[in-house]
Amino acid sequence: MGFKIAVIGTVGLPAQYGGWETLSEQLVTYLDREYGISVYCSARSYPTRPAKYRNADLIYLPLKANGVQSIPYDIVSMLHAYRKNDILVVLGVSGCIALPFLKLLTKKKIVVNIDGYEWKRAKWSMLAKKFLKFSEAMAVKYADAIVTDNKVLQDYVRDEYSRESTLIAYGGDQAATSALREADFEHYPFLRKPYAFSVCRIEPENNIHIILEAFSTGSLPLVIVGNWKQSEYGVALQDKYASVGHLHLLDPIYKSEELSPLRSNATVYIHGHSAGGTNPSLVEAMWLSLPVIAFDVSFNRASTEDGAQFFSSSQALVDCASRLFANETERAELGGKMHEIAVRRYRWEGVSSQYDKLFKTLLSSERT
Repeated sequence: MGFKIAVIGTVGLPAQYGGWETLSEQLVTYLDREYGISVYCSARSYPTRPAKYRNADLIYLPLKANGVQSIPYDIVSMLHAYRKNDILVVLGVSGCIALPFLKLLTKKKIVVNIDGYEWKRAKWSMLAKKFLKFSEAMAVKYADAIVTDNKVLQDYVRDEYSRESTLIAYGGDQAATSALREADFEHYPFLRKPYAFSVCRIEPENNIHIILEAFSTGSLPLVIVGNWKQSEYGVALQDKYASVGHLHLLDPIYKSEELSPLRSNATVYIHGHSAGGTNPSLVEAMWLSLPVIAFDVSFNRASTEDGAQFFSSSQALVDCASRLFANETERAELGGKMHEIAVRRYRWEGVSSQYDKLFKTLLSSERT
């Protein structure tokens, strides 16, 4: 463990929030014997704050990791980390506006995973979008290596900035199947019948309004797990559809053992994301052999090798879901296809090995 790596930009460990946290957890799991790893964590999200997770050091900052505070959170993390680490792995571009200054202070290697078109997300104001686009440009210009998680995003970086990036996706093999128990049926009576399922942040670019409109017109049960109360968009949708009996709008579930029974036993998986790259929740659904109906954008087509079913309107989603609910053979074939792709492309051992190779390349270039 001669070389030291800092992971910056996550809520923290143990993972209980989203894709960045799961990535950090898996890097620690697979690489903590190879490197000394430090993970920066938001003290706001951890009432109890252990000093270590496995062999990784946990460093807490009194800032939120998301929203506007993600900017100082990432910048302070980088300024704290650069003296003690050989590589800084920055997840997201929020704080990368500071990279020109940071590169004046140190020759330490900086890796940035730019995480899709963050600046295009509808939740941001026009000023915020311009800031994030500029911060993305600073990341691409000043980082020693850029990681993209989707071929479409890799092409975007090449076309927009004339720079090559390293393509590394996410793993999904930590997602587990879970048999339904009587306690699950008592807590969620709707589990006794076939249902569609989705888990995501409740944001416009995840097209929740289209999904709810589609399923509200018929009788097919739908379960969506998400942070409904975190935005006007989510609150409005929950108010509008709360009285529709076959739509089940559940609050966030961060513990995998609680999410697993709901997700792994779904009849179909609905993926509405449109602004990101390779989305972790999609990869996990594929690993679980769930038949995927995804919003029709290039990112999702690349992630599923054009093998999923796709929709771009509520009517198209209704038609596709109705057909799959009625055809067990087609569901099995689609789920099997998704699993085959996931086994081939989305394993954490392979993902970690790719990061390890990138780290070693950067460190060897430093010595030459």
